[in-house]
Amino acid sequence: MKNIVGVRFKRLGKIYFFNPEGLKVKKGDFVIVETVQGEEYGEVIIPNRIIEDEKLLEPLKTIIRFATPKDKKHYEECKKKEKEAFEVCINKIKEHKLDMTLTDVEYKFDNSKILFYFTADGRIDFRELVKDLAAIYKTRIELRQIGVRDEVKRIGGNGVCGRELCCCSFLRNFETVSIKMAKEQNISLNPSKISGNCGRLMCCLKYEQEVYEDKLKRLPNVGAIVKTSEGVGEVEGVEILKEQIKVKFKDGDGWIHKKYKSSEINIIKDNVKETINDEELEHQKELEELEKLEEIDVKNLEEI
Repeated sequence: MKNIVGVRFKRLGKIYFFNPEGLKVKKGDFVIVETVQGEEYGEVIIPNRIIEDEKLLEPLKTIIRFATPKDKKHYEECKKKEKEAFEVCINKIKEHKLDMTLTDVEYKFDNSKILFYFTADGRIDFRELVKDLAAIYKTRIELRQIGVRDEVKRIGGNGVCGRELCCCSFLRNFETVSIKMAKEQNISLNPSKISGNCGRLMCCLKYEQEVYEDKLKRLPNVGAIVKTSEGVGEVEGVEILKEQIKVKFKDGDGWIHKKYKSSEINIIKDNVKETINDEELEHQKELEELEKLEEIDVKNLEEI
């Protein structure tokens, strides 16, 4: 069993575990910790907690000490320098006519290096830019290409639901999202309704996808012929999460409609699900462009 503490370096950053080395900390404390990139200033998010050794993937770095007023002042100075370096880098990018967008600058707490984050379509030759920045700041310079989702995460904002964006409140890692997920969840295929502030498919499409996939394996498609306690009918609608089936029966010149639980019917002949509906056909080009952008993002991240 190991005593661990969870520390975060950015408001929405990943939480890292550290060995407290006998220190008793509480949530909200600021500490100086040892990392592979040197000393860092971070906030305690998870106070002292005992966990099993096998749950730790690698040896823990240590918490060096509680942050002092001097540490806090130095941290604030780094934040101020980041804003100044941002403007300098913007001008240098224009000078070199590079097709890239600077999104953020990060000064390491121990002044060992400065990181510049940017977005771009494809790879960028920024070697001359790095030389210029290194000559100005006399320290190690590192440029990191990030995706548009990471850019919006750093900017912040609210989603169509009215709440703060998931990536700005709790989402730590981005996963690939697809049009197929929206189709299987019976969500509108209007790109304006399934795209986030970043112009990509909304991350929340992924949240319930496993549940939908599991339930769809057991449910018939619309148009399937099923046997019920009232006889044989045709599936008119499916409520996936409730696992309820709406069945219609021929009644003279009209139809009778009734709902059943999936366990109350037997599928006689399933129907091939319609691959493209009218709404998808209407927005087909825009949807194809969204999927293409998703593929480009994944490829760029693999190359970085």
